[in-house]
Amino acid sequence: MRKQGAVPGRIKVSDNRLMYGGDYYPEQWLDRPDLLRTDIERILEAKINTVTLGVFAWAKLEPREGEFTFDWLIKIMDNLWENGISVILATPSGARPHWLADKYPEVLRMTAKREHNLFGRRHNHCLTSPAYREKVRIINTELAKRCGSHPAVKMWHISNEYGGDCHCPLCQEAFRDWLRDRYGTIENLNDKWCTTFWSHTYDDFAQVESPSELGENSIMALELDWKRFTSDQTIDFMKDEIRALRDAGSDKPTTANLMYHFNGIDYFKLAKEIDIVSWDSYPVWGKHSDYEIARDNGFWHDVIKSLKRKPFLLLESCPGATNWQGVSKLKKPGVVEAAALQTIAHGGDGSLYFQMRQSRGAEEKFHGAVIDHYGGSDSRTFREVCKAGEMLEQIAAVAGSSIPAQAAVIYDWENRWAIQGSCGPRSDNMYHEECIEKSYYALRRQGLNVDVIDQSIPLDGYRFVAVPMQYLFHEGFAQKLRNYVADGGILVMTYWSGVVDENDRCFLGQTPYDMTDVLGLRREEIDGLYDWESNHICKIGAGEGITQPDPSDARILSGMRGEYECRNLCELVKPMGAETLMVYDSDFYAGRPALLKNVYGKGRVYYICADAEQAFYDDLYRGLTELAGVRGPLPGGVPEGVELTLREDGRDRYLFLQNYGEKPVEIDLPKGEILYGSPESLAPLSGIVIRMSKK
Repeated sequence: MRKQGAVPGRIKVSDNRLMYGGDYYPEQWLDRPDLLRTDIERILEAKINTVTLGVFAWAKLEPREGEFTFDWLIKIMDNLWENGISVILATPSGARPHWLADKYPEVLRMTAKREHNLFGRRHNHCLTSPAYREKVRIINTELAKRCGSHPAVKMWHISNEYGGDCHCPLCQEAFRDWLRDRYGTIENLNDKWCTTFWSHTYDDFAQVESPSELGENSIMALELDWKRFTSDQTIDFMKDEIRALRDAGSDKPTTANLMYHFNGIDYFKLAKEIDIVSWDSYPVWGKHSDYEIARDNGFWHDVIKSLKRKPFLLLESCPGATNWQGVSKLKKPGVVEAAALQTIAHGGDGSLYFQMRQSRGAEEKFHGAVIDHYGGSDSRTFREVCKAGEMLEQIAAVAGSSIPAQAAVIYDWENRWAIQGSCGPRSDNMYHEECIEKSYYALRRQGLNVDVIDQSIPLDGYRFVAVPMQYLFHEGFAQKLRNYVADGGILVMTYWSGVVDENDRCFLGQTPYDMTDVLGLRREEIDGLYDWESNHICKIGAGEGITQPDPSDARILSGMRGEYECRNLCELVKPMGAETLMVYDSDFYAGRPALLKNVYGKGRVYYICADAEQAFYDDLYRGLTELAGVRGPLPGGVPEGVELTLREDGRDRYLFLQNYGEKPVEIDLPKGEILYGSPESLAPLSGIVIRMSKK
């Protein structure tokens, strides 16, 4: 190792730490060794201990086919390691060099209109292409052999933000093979896809094309299967990348950076193929209230955490203003530190940025960075980054601890695809994700950790499960819900659930499918409301002829308002044993059930018929979680604007409290060691971390 590159007086940082740093592109600055030296000084000053290298470095690593230049990368890693800085080493498949596209034009993607793309941008490559897969395997193999055993390398970052589809002939044939494996015969495909509608029956798999506005786009099952295929093909490509590293002898763990609200890949399936889940978070701070932004960002932290139900990494965030959002808003003082703390609170074992040094040109030259074009250490953003680094060092003890949850919300990728692809009852917007978030937000308001899981995850261990708008039921899902309630669970299901099977075929007979006896009701109709329309869910008045609720439900209802607004979708159901707790206020279905309860086995199930406002969920779930015996760590509850999360290991529990409101908040804190923050009060954007013994 070259000692002359080290900054004097530094000691290597222990591996028992929270990762802090970001994407670093020294290949852009190889002609400026003075800047590279200054970068090390800035990195150390900011308490940064990890950088990601090589994400878009393919052209520097292999400038011409078969000609590899790794010396510059090894020299950079030597210098970083000498200064106690670890490396997440990326495979460079996210952006290919020009020579590859020139020599192998098949690697460029084709659009749904069957037009070949020109060279350019990122992820503009066909994941089916044998040529592209082979070239990626070669560069990954060389990277693993030459750099994979370097002591600085802690893990592999596989590609970058996988996404997009290709409609080229190679992908068409791969899609047909995928369909043959799934359906076996063309007759079975026709049956499952309901192709007799409009006489679109297929005679052979060779006739099947991917969905296109130029051709077939009226078969919802085709759209759904194309999304499944694209997701599977992306995951298969990623597995090929990892296989190359393993075949070359590297056993370092792998991660892949996922994206906010991205629906192109089933992340629950992808997560099974990597060791550590990570994601890229870019909240639009300043667009709404801090609490609304933090609440939304927290939801996605918990989605990512729930993919493996283990600690995750935040691989990208922005310490300043982005350049690609509609408005590039500066982050006000305190946001950088608060965002980093929220990441760790929700189960992150690292919080990293894009990017370390701001590039001089091209598309992201104005994207925020730890080190800007000025390069000094006295900029406001850099000082904010330093404060966040100091905070992460103070709470390093939480690294590796888990996020236990007794409550879960179902969020299923294939269900999401099916809702988005189907026509009706509101083709403009079904507000599906908002429906899921309302259940999540209501549980978080109670100070509860929440897992966000798909239909494949076992429900054992959860005392409260919300099933919002599960339009598509996978085979066996209804039985899983039945067993959960029968065994004593508290379940909430909403409107527009159990409507179709895995091929987007409507279930025949009573719906929600295979749940009508559990719910004590059946669906009759659903009303799509115009944007300007609304209705109300109301408590039952005396003498309305509806059975009054039992004492436990009466206690729940006593904590609720007299009425709540509902919009967008109002479902009409027929009770078949369920108790009506609240009713609609107006329209031709005034007085009909809007909230019902049924007892099944040892458990209870509640059914919400309409798209109610957030306050309805907040008030209802307060009573239901108490009924389920699920309570947060603060007896008095969580004040408005405050987020509470709990992590724990074998010995200790770590309580995180953050104030995203506009005013300071006084909280009666439990006894414990304060790792970070002040016990006096929580100022806006401040937080506190308390370690409490489990003994």
